[in-house]
Amino acid sequence: QVQLVESGGGLVQAGGSLRLSCAASGRTFSSYAMAWFRQSPGKERDFVAAISGRGDRTHYADSVKGRFTISRDNAKNTMYLQMNSLKPEDTAVYYCAGKNAPYGSRWYDEYGYWGQGTQVTVSS
Repeated sequence: QVQLVESGGGLVQAGGSLRLSCAASGRTFSSYAMAWFRQSPGKERDFVAAISGRGDRTHYADSVKGRFTISRDNAKNTMYLQMNSLKPEDTAVYYCAGKNAPYGSRWYDEYGYWGQGTQVTVSS
């Protein structure tokens, strides 16, 4: 079992930066591939980025490629999402997710563990 808690959301102007964190409980964090998803009101939960359990493989949604960076520190049981050059369309609740597998994917129904979400609002 893994429990996930996000932090780092907030209000930022367009062009600014934020770093989200996802703290995980448990002693086998490195066994879990992790990902970030986001959801805006009235829309489906969209894939943002994923990272393998060892942190050696990452992939991103086209909409954030080159602006966002996913990373993890297995010694600290924490995953991060560095978000730069933020746009108003990045406004959403951001969720971290975990799956007990070595590699991540962009399909939300493959993830069995979810955080409660953190709001990111980008003003124009």
